[in-house]
Amino acid sequence: MNVDVIIVGGGIVGASFALQLADSGLQVAVIDHAVRSTFALDGDFDHRVYAITPTNVAALNQLGVFQPADRERLTPIHAMEVFGDQSAKLTFSAREAHCDELALMVEHRLLAQRLSEKLTAAPHVQYFPQARPTALRIEGDISLTLSDDTKLKGGLLVGADGVKSWVRNEAGFSVTEKDYEQIALVANFRCERRHEQVARQWFATGSILAWLPLGENVISIVWSLPNDRARELAALSGDEFCHVVQQAGENTLGTMHLVSPLAQFPLASLRSDRLVTPHVALIGDAGHGIHPLAGQGLNLGLQDATVFAQILRERSGPENVGDLAVLRRYERSRKEVLARMHYVTDGLQGLFAMESTLAVTFRNSGLSLVDRQAWLKNMLVQHAIG
Repeated sequence: MNVDVIIVGGGIVGASFALQLADSGLQVAVIDHAVRSTFALDGDFDHRVYAITPTNVAALNQLGVFQPADRERLTPIHAMEVFGDQSAKLTFSAREAHCDELALMVEHRLLAQRLSEKLTAAPHVQYFPQARPTALRIEGDISLTLSDDTKLKGGLLVGADGVKSWVRNEAGFSVTEKDYEQIALVANFRCERRHEQVARQWFATGSILAWLPLGENVISIVWSLPNDRARELAALSGDEFCHVVQQAGENTLGTMHLVSPLAQFPLASLRSDRLVTPHVALIGDAGHGIHPLAGQGLNLGLQDATVFAQILRERSGPENVGDLAVLRRYERSRKEVLARMHYVTDGLQGLFAMESTLAVTFRNSGLSLVDRQAWLKNMLVQHAIG
């Protein structure tokens, strides 16, 4: 089968990229090995959730991803409160930033299912669910063999297949990885008091705890902790774990009850030495992975998809999709943004891992200083939501 673009990875980033090319005139193939679990709107909240920025929400809405009934499961964040470990506090609000919301909370399974549904019906997109690539040859164009012996030929191969990317490995990209020696504990809780669409985050030595709003009185937590401490908490009973989470969040929302399984995710950063090579490009976690403290990992991947799709659509007549000149425009457009976010998240993680008195004083003074400077807060918000 001959196509123009072959995308390995049909998750959120790969699917959104394919959909943005669906009406471009390009023939697209999407290879997706994952088994997608069905999502019910009347079921419990998924414990994997994302805070999607307004810019990315607008891109998803333009693709028609969400259905009217989904609005009941989408929770806007209207304000954010950030706490240090010496009473320092930093607040952001959508009203002060002159926007409708700082972010929109979206469940993983809901978003993945809606994108999969759109892919199945998209014109000019061949969808290969539950298929895996097994062999790659790059000789002027791409030849890809799948696990069912299907053979695809195309001008461009896009790796959207996550941090353990098969495409990245087979195409010879090099990566730099850093193990944070931390685990993120993720779970949902029903709370005594309503969260009022406020996201909250507590920074302390060796600990970063985020409370993210869902529904009226349900929150999802992401708690990044050193490996030993995370495993210790994960071994607690449900009631004991609830008590620890309540105390860590200063009992802000009253009594809490665990309403999902507790998941654990090892934390590391990843940077590919490049995002492109002739006829091959990486998007999303295949090319970059950062600490979750800023909640920007998926947002960066969605921006990759939008920027890259626009570059392919706007290429000049003689240019082919796999030409290195075209691919380098994508790489240049993303290089500074990705590097900046990597250094910010890596630096903050390192700063809050330090136990020295000087580090504690410095980070808390910094939070308080930013909170007093309206122009600086607005600049940070505009960068975060853009």
